Amino acid sequence: MKTKIIQISAGKGPLECAFVVAKVLKIFLKELTNNKIDYTILHKENGIENGTVQSVSIQIEGKNLADFTANWLGTIQWIGTSTFRKFHKRKNWFIGCFEVESSKLLEINENEIQFQAIRSSGAGGQHVNKVSSAIRAKHISTGIQVLVMDSRSQHQNKKIAIQRLQQKVAEFNSEQQKEQFKNQWENHQEIERGNPIRVFKGSDFKQINKEKSFKNKRNQLKKDLRKQIE
Repeated sequence: MKTKIIQISAGKGPLECAFVVAKVLKIFLKELTNNKIDYTILHKENGIENGTVQSVSIQIEGKNLADFTANWLGTIQWIGTSTFRKFHKRKNWFIGCFEVESSKLLEINENEIQFQAIRSSGAGGQHVNKVSSAIRAKHISTGIQVLVMDSRSQHQNKKIAIQRLQQKVAEFNSEQQKEQFKNQWENHQEIERGNPIRVFKGSDFKQINKEKSFKNKRNQLKKDLRKQIE
């Protein structure tokens, strides 16, 4: 199974664009489900109004991802009246759909952990203080460390230390990804307004078939050519 990370963003667009992102996100997730593609929302930055989304990053996993994303990556247009500014004259709103390069996630191998046995402190009397049962574990590449003294067994504390390091490194990966998505969003501030990959219209977000649009353009070109010949 292949994986991709897709970001849908309003860029520097106004509140209406964040509204469009929220609506398009629902359509995008529905199509993923219909195509039997698994997804996980990695990060979502809500807009300033309820029901709006400034940016969202989704990890997708499945077959034929390239074919699926080919129908989504690029500029997405919505033709409709603003729900926030009903008398606003603008009718065309644009958002962007991008593929994000995923940074390599850190994984913990035991040979990358530095262990140190130290004396336990706290309740337990003199016996606890004499036995070096507590474990300090440090993940060398990140510097993340934990101190475990849950058990009087050094072996058990070592197992717990590895589990807690794994949890902390997972949190570290999550924060790194969030920062990456934020940077990607900043890189995608400028949304191209022309040549949309998809066009939706109206409050029900009905998709406009681009082939029909191209057909209309061809017919118009034929009419213009006939006028020139005449």
